[in-house]
Amino acid sequence: MNSIVCETIGGPHQQVDEQELDALVARKLGEVPLDGAKVVLVIPDGTRSCPLPLLLRTMHRHLIDRAGELTAVIALGTHSYMEPDEIARMVGASAEGDPEAAVKAAYPGMRIVNHEWADPDMLVNVGTIPGSRIAELSEGRLEQDAPIVINRHVVESDYAIVVGPVFPHEVVGISGGNKYFIPGVASQEFIDMTHWVGALITSYSIIGTTGITPVRAMINEGAALIPTTRLALCLVVQSGSGEIEAAAFGTAEDAWAASAAIAAETHVNYVDEPFQRVISCMPTRYEDIWTAAKGFYKLEPAVADGGEVVIYAPHVTEVSETHHEIYDIGYHCRDYFVKQWDKFSHIHWGVLAHSTHLRGQGTYDADTGEEKLRLRVTLATQIPREVCESINLGYLDPDEIDLEALAAEEGTVVIPNAGEILYRVRD
Repeated sequence: MNSIVCETIGGPHQQVDEQELDALVARKLGEVPLDGAKVVLVIPDGTRSCPLPLLLRTMHRHLIDRAGELTAVIALGTHSYMEPDEIARMVGASAEGDPEAAVKAAYPGMRIVNHEWADPDMLVNVGTIPGSRIAELSEGRLEQDAPIVINRHVVESDYAIVVGPVFPHEVVGISGGNKYFIPGVASQEFIDMTHWVGALITSYSIIGTTGITPVRAMINEGAALIPTTRLALCLVVQSGSGEIEAAAFGTAEDAWAASAAIAAETHVNYVDEPFQRVISCMPTRYEDIWTAAKGFYKLEPAVADGGEVVIYAPHVTEVSETHHEIYDIGYHCRDYFVKQWDKFSHIHWGVLAHSTHLRGQGTYDADTGEEKLRLRVTLATQIPREVCESINLGYLDPDEIDLEALAAEEGTVVIPNAGEILYRVRD
């Protein structure tokens, strides 16, 4: 039933309380013939900040007595699978003892499962986007057939409802909506394709864009092949506090569009002069550099040529648990890979994209082998100096960093709770 009319409550810098949210969910779910249906909620993993326990409790309350079967799938993309204790904490079911039992007690009758992207038995091919169409959608950047392979729970449901926040995003422009399906519950191949198209455009150019970017167009095309009704409860959440500023319920496309416009107002900070040096303080929800790199993405547009971004994450001990290729290729600008494509094309394109996103803008001269990078990127983590240098990043000992002293230095700015708010220089 894709005719549901999108409804939005709240707005930029407003606050939506629990009762208003409950009433919105009750109204919109009341318009959908859910009785006896197989319903899947597609929810964020631990790298997105939002009041997920409140959202899940609300959806569970209005669905459990109507749906014939109710499952929540964690949209991991290709992030590491979440452990039972991590899931319990994320959904507000933390308790001593058995975390799985705690989740079942908090949400009786509803399963909460990882998107098992590495298990072929949990994935279903729902169709293929021809290479010619990919060329159109990507505006000529890529021409290759794209099999769309999606989580089995989602494909075999009657209704798949996205429940999660939207933020400025380095690959797609503004996250959320159908992005919870692709890459959220998709296979690695198409994830890699969309991320590489985003890398070809560059994070600097695409991040914070509210319209249908080439990557969003590819995602929407792939999501349309999923043989289930796709709905969404999209939210704009105040970073750090978890307060809901706005919520939109409708089709995955309409709810995203309504929320993206609000996020572009509330999640972008403009500065009058570019920063020279930024210390991005990363919350513990970012467990590795693969995710903590958002501390660079969100600051890159606001840093002057020759400046530096320091990712301060003393809790981080590794670059990536699942994508070990990054240790082999290191971090480089887009042209470093494009101009040596024969050497790197066999690497997962999503890994190449992550590399370029964190290293930012630059140039590469294939004749001389010289790479010139616009900014310096430094890690202040538990990752050793020799590893940082081997992957083309700088190193600082986090134990020797005094954030208060750095904040007082001329030319240095310390950004607390980095990773979700985009910074730009005022035009």
